[in-house]
Amino acid sequence: MTTSDPGGGPGAAELPFFVYGTLLPGEPNHDLFLRGRTAGERPVVLPRALLYEGPGYPYAIEGHGRVHGMLLVAAPGVYGELLGLLDHLEEYLGPGHPRNLYERVVRQVELPTRVAAEPGEPGAPRESGPGEHLAPREAGEPGAPRESAAAGQPGAPVRAWVYLAATAVTRSLRTGGVLIPEGRWTTGRAPGGS
Repeated sequence: MTTSDPGGGPGAAELPFFVYGTLLPGEPNHDLFLRGRTAGERPVVLPRALLYEGPGYPYAIEGHGRVHGMLLVAAPGVYGELLGLLDHLEEYLGPGHPRNLYERVVRQVELPTRVAAEPGEPGAPRESGPGEHLAPREAGEPGAPRESAAAGQPGAPVRAWVYLAATAVTRSLRTGGVLIPEGRWTTGRAPGGS
């Protein structure tokens, strides 16, 4: 399911965010943009999507695959700030804007069937700093994804903001891009996807 951006302004749903690249734990933008701004992070999968190499960061596009990433819930009181920071990082100027690098859309993500991550993988347990709560929230708790009462069940869908490659970028990726195997982003990958 894909829904276009309702603008993200006052009154827009405060959906969680799906991240799959440099915003993942351990990646360069995680601490820079997310430290102290999230109430919870948990591994999820974006179905019906493919992941492609970019110039130091990946692009997700619609396709017949799965992209692995994290579901982020904004900390209380910082949703608007976080939304603005992520829009700026992802070079998203508004729905369908010709200079967008990414489009922000609503998609359903799912908890993977294997929820325990290996050390070093996105979603692996890690220590949190003072005042930072990284454990997944239970349905009904403040800061929990409100989209599904079954959000704690593997495969249960949760609606989230996802940044997909804009139309021109997607066209270029489909004709000459390098697909990332298994839809998992890791830095340190040699150029050309090896």
